Amino acid sequence: MKNKLALIFGIVVWLAVILQYYLMMGNRVVGIFETTIRFFSFFTILTNTLVAVYFTIQASKKEHQRDGFWDNPGTLTAIAAYILVVGLVYQFILRPIWDPQGLAMVTDELLHSVNPLLVLYFWFRYEKKELVKWNQVSYWLIYPLLYFIWAMSHGLVSGFYPYPFVNLPEIGLTQLMINFVMLFGVFSGLSLLLVWIGKKTQVNS
Repeated sequence: MKNKLALIFGIVVWLAVILQYYLMMGNRVVGIFETTIRFFSFFTILTNTLVAVYFTIQASKKEHQRDGFWDNPGTLTAIAAYILVVGLVYQFILRPIWDPQGLAMVTDELLHSVNPLLVLYFWFRYEKKELVKWNQVSYWLIYPLLYFIWAMSHGLVSGFYPYPFVNLPEIGLTQLMINFVMLFGVFSGLSLLLVWIGKKTQVNS
C-alpha cells in the first residue's frame, strides 16, 4: 500500500512542478537558461521537487530495501516541515497579493495546498515517529539556511528576488533580517511541533 500511495502522490507532485515550469516558460521575460535558474530560485519549487523525489524513491522500493537516508527516522518529518512552511507562507502572506487564473490557479493550489496535505498524510501513516529525536531539528534548518544564502546571492547578482519578503532593494536590510528571523522561527517551531505531535500520537496509540 505504501508503494502505491507514494506512486500516486509522486505523480501529483511531479505534475504540479512540471506544469509550473511550463507556465513560467510560457511567460518568460528572459532567456531559457535564466528562466530555469529563476524557476529553481523558488523555495516552493525546490521543496516540491524534493517531495517528488522522496515519493518516487518510496514508490520504487521493496519492503526489504527500506533503509538508508530516505527511510531514516526524521527524514520524512523534515520534508513535512519544509512543505508545510511552503503552504503556510502561501496561505497567509502570498495568497492575498496573488490572484492566478485558470491553469495557473490549479497549479498553485497543487503546489501550495494539495501537496503539503499529501505529505502530512504520508507522514502520519509512515514516519517512525517514536524514533525521531529532538536534536535532529537543528540539522533540518540547514536546508532553509542554504536556500536563503542562494536566494540572496542570486538576487544580488541578477536583481531577481523570488519573494517580496526577501526583496532586499525594496524592503531594506533591517526588514530582511527581521523576515529572516521570523521565517526561521516558523521553521524551528513547526519542526519541533511535528516531533512533539509524533511522540504524543505514538504514546497514545
